[in-house]
Amino acid sequence: MGICLSHSGSRSATVNSVVNHGQPSTTSSQWSSVATTSMSTSSKSANVSGNSSLFSGSDIDISSPAPAAGQMLPRPNLRVFSFSELKTATRNFRSDTLLGEGGFGKVYKGWLLGPSGERTIVAVKKLNSESTQGYQEWQSEINFLGRLSHPNLVRLLGYCWEDVELLLVYEFMQKGSLENHLFGRGSAVQPLPWDLRLKILIGAARGLAFLHASDRKVIYRDFKASNILLDGSYHAKLSDFGLAKLGPTASKSHVTTQVMGTNGYAAPEYVATGHLYVKSDVYGFGVVLVEMLTGLRTLDSNRPNGQEKLVEWIKPHLSDRRKLKNVMDSRLEGKYPSRSALEIAQLSLDCLENEPKNRPSMREIVETLQRIDGAPETLPRDQLTVKSSHQPTNRRGGRQQPLQHRSPLHPRQDSNQAYPLPQRRLLPSGK
Repeated sequence: MGICLSHSGSRSATVNSVVNHGQPSTTSSQWSSVATTSMSTSSKSANVSGNSSLFSGSDIDISSPAPAAGQMLPRPNLRVFSFSELKTATRNFRSDTLLGEGGFGKVYKGWLLGPSGERTIVAVKKLNSESTQGYQEWQSEINFLGRLSHPNLVRLLGYCWEDVELLLVYEFMQKGSLENHLFGRGSAVQPLPWDLRLKILIGAARGLAFLHASDRKVIYRDFKASNILLDGSYHAKLSDFGLAKLGPTASKSHVTTQVMGTNGYAAPEYVATGHLYVKSDVYGFGVVLVEMLTGLRTLDSNRPNGQEKLVEWIKPHLSDRRKLKNVMDSRLEGKYPSRSALEIAQLSLDCLENEPKNRPSMREIVETLQRIDGAPETLPRDQLTVKSSHQPTNRRGGRQQPLQHRSPLHPRQDSNQAYPLPQRRLLPSGK
């Protein structure tokens, strides 16, 4: 998880400790102490229903867009909702407002009234009281997504904490998840054309590059198709920051942490050692590139023997144009530029390199995708502030390693949740 907490009892800490209210502006070097706040757990029924004074929530315009350049705030800028307000917004959490369900709990569609009487559609996550991971993810979402603002990150609008009720309120993403568009079937799911696939990849890459751009980098740790959500214009945004973690200090190359994530997307060095690098996220991005090319899930036990693990099976096809053609998503019906597809396949191989240092940075990935798409080759500095340390090079190799699951904001049940992996000594040989 993004936060390590005691489980000796339950939650009695004030929300002030979660959101750092009233503290001086938090520098990036202070994030660690904020994001790993240890909370007392002596009383499960802590009543903080009067906590709406923590923020001037009524003054926050929940319909305003994120700043174009993105920013990290010194503390969360969130609206505090009452439980009764969210009950009303979701029609008492009625079943026909249910969007999805995962490790955190259930996600509902809600309608909030603005100051002028206008209605804003939102997504409301409600903690499952039996969840062992929900409280930690709730806290991590506030600590990270509550401070991060960027056009390619889903906007966290506010939260609710009353008695045992924990909820989070997000902007609503009309088109759901990339996972549903890539792997969903039926007349209601339209296949994504090539130009939209590139647009989504560029947006998701920008969001991830923004996280990696600060002095104290944020490692997303759970990059996957189900966590890429799409608005009405197929504008991609990253969601679900329950596993996010601060990156290493300048003097270190990695942080060491419990291995968490999703099977099929986690980097091999992280699975094998617990060492988490900024470029561990890049490996996950490479897996999504392969899924986008093929229209196939990273893991599928229903595929023929030897093809269950997508990356291991597909890698030999990614560097050859003719072999690549045979594994491209059939729902594209051949309507894609073969040269661009090959370039993306080669980029995926770079991302899937075994050694983190050999993988490209997310800034380099954004620039490569923009070039392939015909967009300006250099990313504008007002869009993303990142320093590139080296030029992209073609790389090969790397073995895909698994992990596991969690809860999204999109209208389907998540079958791809993130949980702790088995102890590393128990991993099968060769993994």
